[in-house]
Amino acid sequence: MINHFCKKPLWECSMALAKVATGAEKADLVIKNARLINVCTHEIIDNTSVAIVEGRIALVGDAEHCIGPNTQVIDAENKYLAPAFMDGHIHIESSMLSVGEYAKAVVSHGTSGVFIDPHEICNVLGLDGVRYMMEDAKRTPLKTMLTTPSCVPAVSGFEDTGAKIDPEDVALTMEWDNCVGLGEMMNFPGILYANPHTHAIVGETLKAGKIPTGHYSLPENGSGLNAYIASGLRCCHESTRAEDALAKMRLGMYAMFREGSAWHDLQEVAKAITERKVDSRYACLISDDTHPHTLIQHGHLDYIVKRAIEEGVDPVTAIQMVTINVAQCFQLDHDMGSVAPSKCADLVLIDDLNACHVTEVFIDGELVAKDGKITKEFAPYTYPQKAVNSVHLDKVTADAFKISYNGDSAKVHAIEIIPARVGTYDRIVNLPVCDGNICADPDQDVLKAAVFERHTRTGTVGKGFVKGFGIKRGALAQTVAHDAHNLLVVGSNDEDMALAANTLIECGGGLVAVLDGKVLCVVELPIAGLMSDKPIDEMSVKIEKMEKTWEEMGSTLPSPFMTMALIPLACLPETRLTNRGLVDCRTFEFIDLIVE
Repeated sequence: MINHFCKKPLWECSMALAKVATGAEKADLVIKNARLINVCTHEIIDNTSVAIVEGRIALVGDAEHCIGPNTQVIDAENKYLAPAFMDGHIHIESSMLSVGEYAKAVVSHGTSGVFIDPHEICNVLGLDGVRYMMEDAKRTPLKTMLTTPSCVPAVSGFEDTGAKIDPEDVALTMEWDNCVGLGEMMNFPGILYANPHTHAIVGETLKAGKIPTGHYSLPENGSGLNAYIASGLRCCHESTRAEDALAKMRLGMYAMFREGSAWHDLQEVAKAITERKVDSRYACLISDDTHPHTLIQHGHLDYIVKRAIEEGVDPVTAIQMVTINVAQCFQLDHDMGSVAPSKCADLVLIDDLNACHVTEVFIDGELVAKDGKITKEFAPYTYPQKAVNSVHLDKVTADAFKISYNGDSAKVHAIEIIPARVGTYDRIVNLPVCDGNICADPDQDVLKAAVFERHTRTGTVGKGFVKGFGIKRGALAQTVAHDAHNLLVVGSNDEDMALAANTLIECGGGLVAVLDGKVLCVVELPIAGLMSDKPIDEMSVKIEKMEKTWEEMGSTLPSPFMTMALIPLACLPETRLTNRGLVDCRTFEFIDLIVE
């Protein structure tokens, strides 16, 4: 694959690299006295220098002959020198930040590149939304590599979105220089049952010689997984059990070990390589979804590397899992992912390997961050008006949430969430009926839920119940509701639910918490109802306040609004609620809410 993400293509600077390596010409930059983490050979080599010219590495070893009067020399002082980190699967929209603000946060923690799947904004605004994000990314030093959203909608026929992606759209994006592949193919039933439309989307990616990325969330490692991989899907981040990750690796699929703000899979999936004597070349570390306060409080891939080390992964192996393994997954290792001659000079210096504490970050040979602070300024970006006018709903009343039923009580399906996991359980619960309306029952930890279509005014609304949030009173609403991002509301009573919904309709989207007729906290997300253009520090404060509000209302979940956001995601087992109704995601059929 041709790499369009380095300062210069290799064919334009190969002569300069050769001349600097031999000393005929002098380097732009030399980093000396480093302890090189060689991810090619899994070793640490002391007293190593690196010579850089035109954004690429000319020499690794003794670089004294590469130093001239105009060469910048940095003494690493025995710090560890490693390739800068790459996140193989991330949804920037989940950070609720613009791409520019996200870049400031992650680059300062050692991340030089991210492989983004912007299917959140694509579900709202289509390819226009993707273009807006990639334009935003251009102004930053962060290498933002696009994997085109594959599932818009996530599972066709089960929800209503603001856009639709067909094979022709995918083929168009494969011609974009910033596109390296296809975003996570969540429609694994379409792959397994040979749906022509689904296979054509993957096929357009394969025709272009680019990488289709996967999403296989079933705990099944036999014929289904084989069929999925045989169809060209190269990687998957949905393993929550060690045996699932190991099975994928054994079949030549890259298993991406996830550790985000809400999804804490690493403790379990790391056992695939810590408790087995297997090669880790097909293992990567990724974040998937990360909130601003997580980035500020803990970091990005530096923190995930640290967590991997805490789980028993060898430090050099953990570094490989965010560098060369990721580059090889996307067939970009000829240019990125290692500290070697010809490679892009995307580098980090680390003073504490076990803590993965990054002190300096270089992208294309330029110092872009030092001591946790970005050193490179870049221009602002303003999203078009179309992007900030995306909630198309009239205000609702409490009656919109009523679920009529004749009787004193009703047996219903309830979606029980699993803390720090993406899965759910389908539970049957008995709920009271009040004035002919099935009510929530906080004593059973059961809240009412509703999903309103907010893109094209279809007027559809799905109603159901959720279990496990710990909320006794009040309501919560958000337009961050994967993947269609319709308006999702949960609560103990219809009046608070209506107030929560109307608050977001009025402000253009975001997150809100309501209690006893009062708005406790609101986070406005005007860009597609998903993101803000506010600085990360400001957003972190707002998100932290929202988390504390959830706690005060009774929730003990980590990043609870991320867990709530998955209630409508109809490609994850067991049951989900979309604007069209309750979906059994094991059989992919609509089911009646009420159990007769």
